[in-house]
Amino acid sequence: MDGSLKTSFDLHPVWRLAVYVALVWILWTLKNILLEWYLAIFSRSDSPLFLLLEEVLAFSVVYGAALILARIEHQPAGVYGLPMEGAFGRRFWQGCILGFCEISALIGLIAAFHGYSLGTLALHPLEILRWALEWGAIFLVVGLFEEFAYRGYSLHTLARSVGFWPAASLLALYFGFEHSYNSGESLVGEAGIVAIALLFALTLRRTGTLCLAVGWHAAFDFGETFLYSVPDSGTVFPGHLSNATLHGPVWLTGGATGPEGSVFSFVVMALLAIAVHYFFPANLAPPTAILAWPFQKPATAENADQLSEKIPQNPSGDASAHSSVQNDPRQ
Repeated sequence: MDGSLKTSFDLHPVWRLAVYVALVWILWTLKNILLEWYLAIFSRSDSPLFLLLEEVLAFSVVYGAALILARIEHQPAGVYGLPMEGAFGRRFWQGCILGFCEISALIGLIAAFHGYSLGTLALHPLEILRWALEWGAIFLVVGLFEEFAYRGYSLHTLARSVGFWPAASLLALYFGFEHSYNSGESLVGEAGIVAIALLFALTLRRTGTLCLAVGWHAAFDFGETFLYSVPDSGTVFPGHLSNATLHGPVWLTGGATGPEGSVFSFVVMALLAIAVHYFFPANLAPPTAILAWPFQKPATAENADQLSEKIPQNPSGDASAHSSVQNDPRQ
């Protein structure tokens, strides 16, 4: 292990991941106890407040376990992909734009083949803002939880052992498997979930942060559930904007699964993967670069010289202002 990354918590990455899973299991059990107490008092498991509470606690579990290990490993928790400073900065809003573009393009393609109808307004005008805010908050936390759970500490640590893309692929398959428990989910929908998980991993690889994926994830789910009012992974939630309907063959609409099960979902994801590859090039260090990501090769004299050619010198000719970028081990 490189000396700059060595910590007193000198365990093989697989064992570190095992410790993390054990901590998550303990904290998850406590979370379930708290939710049982809540239900014993309020008996409302379908309310937006309960859904928000459940997601907040779930994120607290996976991030809290990482905070504990960050103290043991003597490194900031931000190295696991989700630094709290600047978490809702430029990358996050870029992700929101991409998420809205994905769901809008997907619904647009289905509608172009006569598979989607918006329907009538399902909410009273005074309720629209309330439900929009509630679903916005819920899906923001869903994005934080699912992105960190499957592409945070777990990916960071597993990648130290098997490499980034093997680790990302294994976790993407598990991500799809977990969604198989959703009512109405299909094999095509699960395949789409695996594909989007790999696409989110690509954004992490290129930007060094999960913030873009969090915004993307949240915006897509918000658009799917509230704005376009269609099933989300096989579930139709209350408080959607319109009485929209999907009609036509399953290959087009996704059937009970929703648009995620449509063949057009893979087309849109492929186009967005190309966009990510183009707009987030691998040879540039992002502003939110995480210097401790282990799956990136350390800078060599050769690639440092190549990078320095792309960085303009300051008026005095001193390139020291860019040394932190040139020494970024992700290059």
